[in-house]
Amino acid sequence: MIHLRHIVRRIVKRLWLGTLPLLAAAGLPAHAADGDTLAQARSRGTLRCGVSEGIAGFSAKDAAGRWSGLDVDFCRAVAAAALGRADKVTFVALKASARFPALRTGVVDLISRNTTWTLARESTLGVQFAGILFYDGQAFMVPQQGAPKSIAALDRATVCVEKGTSSEEHLAAYFAAKRLSISPLAVDSATEVADAFFAGRCLAYTADASHLAAVRLRGRGGSQAYVILPERISKEPLGPVVRNDDQQWLTLVRWVLFSLIAAEENGITQSNVRERMRDPLLGAALEPGDDASKALGVDPGWSVRAVQSVGNYGEMFERNLGAQSPLKLERGLNRPWTQGGLMYAPPMR
Repeated sequence: MIHLRHIVRRIVKRLWLGTLPLLAAAGLPAHAADGDTLAQARSRGTLRCGVSEGIAGFSAKDAAGRWSGLDVDFCRAVAAAALGRADKVTFVALKASARFPALRTGVVDLISRNTTWTLARESTLGVQFAGILFYDGQAFMVPQQGAPKSIAALDRATVCVEKGTSSEEHLAAYFAAKRLSISPLAVDSATEVADAFFAGRCLAYTADASHLAAVRLRGRGGSQAYVILPERISKEPLGPVVRNDDQQWLTLVRWVLFSLIAAEENGITQSNVRERMRDPLLGAALEPGDDASKALGVDPGWSVRAVQSVGNYGEMFERNLGAQSPLKLERGLNRPWTQGGLMYAPPMR
């Protein structure tokens, strides 16, 4: 059962404890990063991007070995901006518990992996978030048949959760605050958590709502056999993460994200970006000028390359998560600010 003492466990200890063996077991080098991320990526000819082990709609690999998803598309956009081509990216699948150590030790240049932006992470792990790629919230999934109608009905139940995530912390804190009891089943990887849930080892599975929507596609009986309860117990702003020792790289990654958001706001798409850039007013939305490009260390036209490689933010969303995807998620808070959402990009100039 959950007791109050579980809440005070330190995030850093859980994330770092045993991480070098984890990296070694995955066959990943554990060398120290030394600053100029862009120069290192250019030297090796590829951007190394940390993604999930397989979450539909965000980062998943098909039978042919090709990666797809919102997080994957963002990595390709950064590669196009930084290295000139969207295919100059190597995807490194990481468990949640290994993602920050992999970034800090230089195994990856960037994390784009359903990662929640928190003060605790930025202040203690030596990382910085470049922005918000997806607004989400923590939810609970239960079987449709005989499903509890609310989170309160999970009192004394076993709940599956992935180890080393903010979901594990929120689960403990929420039930303690509500004076409810649960038995958490914390499992080391997202795949194993899903397997435990579908095998009936726990009554509920808690994670970000979008993650649960992806996971239930795998369930016996299809997505209709499972219900995601409507309540949310946390805010989960998910975004790309870099080390905090390279301000130039942080700025570039951040403004690639803003470029994708600004493109949608201005009606600039993957297919029309070159044509629309001839309009001086529209061009200003995506063209920061040669001085800014030089300061970032990239060739001019980097923001256009990003959009041309994967489309604007809306195209990425609909293709991977929305109407054109199996998940069929609503845009919700991830709509542009002009349509009632929270997606907003500062001006380039």
